[in-house]
Amino acid sequence: MNGETFLKYIIITGGVMSGLGKGITAASVGRILKNRGYNVTAVKIDPYLNIDAGTMNPAQHGEVFVLKDGGEVDLDLGNYERFLDIELTSPHNITTGKVYRTVIEKERRGDFLGETVQIIPHITDQIKACIRQAAEEEFPDGIKADICLVEVGGTVGDIESMPFLEAIRQMRAEVPEHDYVLIHVTLIPEDTMGDLKTKPTQHSIKALRELGLYADIIVGRSERPIGAHTKRKISAFCDLPASSVISAATAPDIYGVPMELEKEGLADVLTTRLNLEKRVPDTEWYRVVTREYTNRVTVGIVSKYGIEDVYISIKEALKHAGRALSTEVKIAWLDAERYEKCQLKDYDGILIPGGFGRRGIEGKIEAIRFARENKIPFLGLCLGFQLSVIEYARNVLGVPDATSEEMGEGTHVIALLPEQEGVTDLGGTMRLGDYPVEIRNNTLAKKLYGLTQITERHRHRYEVNPRFIRKLEEAGLVFSAINKNRMECLELNSHPFFFATQFHPEFRSRPTRPSPPYLGFVEACRINKRTP
Repeated sequence: MNGETFLKYIIITGGVMSGLGKGITAASVGRILKNRGYNVTAVKIDPYLNIDAGTMNPAQHGEVFVLKDGGEVDLDLGNYERFLDIELTSPHNITTGKVYRTVIEKERRGDFLGETVQIIPHITDQIKACIRQAAEEEFPDGIKADICLVEVGGTVGDIESMPFLEAIRQMRAEVPEHDYVLIHVTLIPEDTMGDLKTKPTQHSIKALRELGLYADIIVGRSERPIGAHTKRKISAFCDLPASSVISAATAPDIYGVPMELEKEGLADVLTTRLNLEKRVPDTEWYRVVTREYTNRVTVGIVSKYGIEDVYISIKEALKHAGRALSTEVKIAWLDAERYEKCQLKDYDGILIPGGFGRRGIEGKIEAIRFARENKIPFLGLCLGFQLSVIEYARNVLGVPDATSEEMGEGTHVIALLPEQEGVTDLGGTMRLGDYPVEIRNNTLAKKLYGLTQITERHRHRYEVNPRFIRKLEEAGLVFSAINKNRMECLELNSHPFFFATQFHPEFRSRPTRPSPPYLGFVEACRINKRTP
């Protein structure tokens, strides 16, 4: 990097409205730089008061993504991991709750030596310390990042974001000029006459300036590409070169966004602004994510939340597997409480995702039974694994009231984990993150992974009740992977593909390294294709 050793920061802020795609923009910027051989890490700032995302309603906030160290974080960190093919840890998600808790704990210990504790400097100093801690964390191979992406959640002007934006403002004066870039993502709406309007962007940049922040690059989100005339107008009113106004029209696939930003010249703007070598990019990642489809399958996902953002990692893992198999995976979302049983016969595969609570449970169990009895490829995840045990116990083992301790009265073939007894705090207390899994030989699990020892991420409080394991196995259910005395995978020898995991394999799936259970599932769907 031209002899410089400073860590470089790329700050991503958003204006006009939320939900514009700052996370995908940040991940795409990282991918562009990673393709040029730079080591990139990422930080997501969430201004809410929660310590983490673990106790938040997924129907309101979207998927809770689980990191290798057990951190329950914002779904954007999942995008970072998938785009950058890295593994992050809890410090990479900074929340208001985390920052204030740390500062208050310091105050209670007397660390501030009697000072009056204030937003500035104490909170802002803590924010900067958190960013640097995450940015300087080593990758598993001991290498450190050259560049750190910092996405500030929310919209400029939100009261919750003010301390974070002030910390970002201070950082600009504390790092060399060529080690800091601010990218502002904003909306370029279209009026009824079809004209792209720049006024919202102008006001957003004005709000940014009022906080002492200045955009080096503007990424304009719109339904169609932004033309040269609109770019010149934004350039004139927002005081930056037209080359630094980047069009980001809505793309049919999020993995196509880095390529679109490349075409807009973002790589040249970034490397010039950050004083980086202008390296020839590696195009292997682009080759993988643009592979043509030659087949199509339809998977029915029986869900209870009704919002696709809850299942982003599942959607992406299916897409990764589909790309690897040149098979487009179409998803049909089925409400666990309302779908008609006759619908299930039309799908090439059935997937039961994770979740919590009683609602929709019987609908999911009925879908599992249908897949098992009609030889439809089936994949169960976490709760889907537990419900597969319940379904088998009820309809094969002959325990009609089989259920989970989570669901209430009945015969508990699924029981609370012993270490969860007496736990009252809900946040961060589940069995979370990476755990080793031992795979048994001569099983579908061994065929899928090709290994006898793997590591996968978990998020659960319940397990297969040890008192019923032998009875279930004697009735034909195969537990093909374990962690000590805990069941991790199940399968059926008499079925073309009936597989469920207590862990969440989707969290470690990547476009260039699809998850083995998803690969096997999509391949089974292709072989057993039912839809035209």
